[in-house]
Amino acid sequence: MPERDGGDSVYDGLPDGVVVADANGTVVDLNDAALRILGHGDWLGRPLAAVLPLIDPQGRDWWACTNPYDGLSSRVRQPERWLTLAREGSPDQSLLVTAAYRRDAQRKVTSVIVSLRDTKARSRSERSGAELVSVVAHELRSPLTGVKGFTATLLGKWDRFTDEQRLHMLKTINADADRLTRLISELLDVSRIESGRLELHKQLVDLPSLVERDIAGRIAAGEEAERFVVEATEVPEVWADPDKVGQVVGNIVENALRHGAGTVRIRLGAEGDGARVTVSDEGEGISAEALPRIFTKFWRDARRGGTGLGLFIAKGIVEAHGGVIEAGAADTGGARIGFALPVGAPSHAEV
Repeated sequence: MPERDGGDSVYDGLPDGVVVADANGTVVDLNDAALRILGHGDWLGRPLAAVLPLIDPQGRDWWACTNPYDGLSSRVRQPERWLTLAREGSPDQSLLVTAAYRRDAQRKVTSVIVSLRDTKARSRSERSGAELVSVVAHELRSPLTGVKGFTATLLGKWDRFTDEQRLHMLKTINADADRLTRLISELLDVSRIESGRLELHKQLVDLPSLVERDIAGRIAAGEEAERFVVEATEVPEVWADPDKVGQVVGNIVENALRHGAGTVRIRLGAEGDGARVTVSDEGEGISAEALPRIFTKFWRDARRGGTGLGLFIAKGIVEAHGGVIEAGAADTGGARIGFALPVGAPSHAEV
C-alpha cells in the first residue's frame, strides 16, 4: 500500500485533520493534521472504516449507524459529534468528527470527507474557561461583599452614624464599585482580543504625555512621587489608540508596583521606525520558569493576587497595533517589560 508521508495534500493548510474516501469507501487522501492524529502509516488505499474505526458514546460503530454510501440520498453531511477512535494496539482517542458527502447528478456518493479535531485543544479551552469563572468569582466576591454590607448597614442604621462615618462607608462603596467596573472591563477586553474584535480608534499619540498622565494619577491616588523616574529621548509620535495604549502603560506600571519593589523606571525613546516604552523595577524579577507565561491569561504572583489578565490584555493591544511586547531582567535585577509600536500612518478609512 502507498504510504502518506505528508506534504502533498491540498488540505495540508487546514488546522483540522481531513481524511477523504472515494466512491468505494477507499481512503484516497489525508492531510498532515490527520497524520498527527493517526500517526504515519500506509493509510492510502485502505477502507475508510478500517482507517477510522469510530465508536459513538453508546458504544456503536459510527459507520454502521450513519451508513454514508447507502443511506438517505438527501443527506450531505453529518453534524459534529464526540466520537472515540478505537484502534487495536493504540490507546483510544476522543475526537470531534464531522463528515460531508459529495454526490453526483444521480445522488450517488462520489466521496466522503471526514474532518477530525483532537479534543485536547478543546479540553484546554474548557479548563481555561473554568479557571476564568473561578478567578472572576473570587475577584467579584470581595467588592460585592463590601458594597452589599455597607449599603445594608446604611439603609438599616442610617441615623446611628455620624456624617463622617457615612462618608467613609460611601467612599468604600464607590471604591469597590470601581474595582467591579475595572474587572468587567478586563473581561470584555479579553473577549474582544480572543475573538479578534478589538476596536482601535487611532490618532497621533504623544507617549511621554500619556506616561506623565498615568503617573500623575497614581501620585494623586497616594503613590509616592519619588518612586517614579521617567527618561525620555526624542520619542516619535505614533498613530495609535490613546486610550488603549494608555491601558497598556497602566497595566505594565501597575505590574511593576504590585510585583516589584523600589524605583519604577520608565524609559521612552525611538526604536527603528517606531517608539519604545520600557518599564523596570528593583524587585526580585521574573523567574526563568515564569518568563514564558507572564503574557498568558491568569499568570499572577500568588503572593500578591490580582486577576492575572493585565499583561495578557497589554500583549493583545500591542499586537493589535502591529507592535511587539517582551519581558526580561532589568539592569537593576528586577523585572523589565517593554513594548514597541510602529509610527504608523492613517489609512483612508481613518482620515
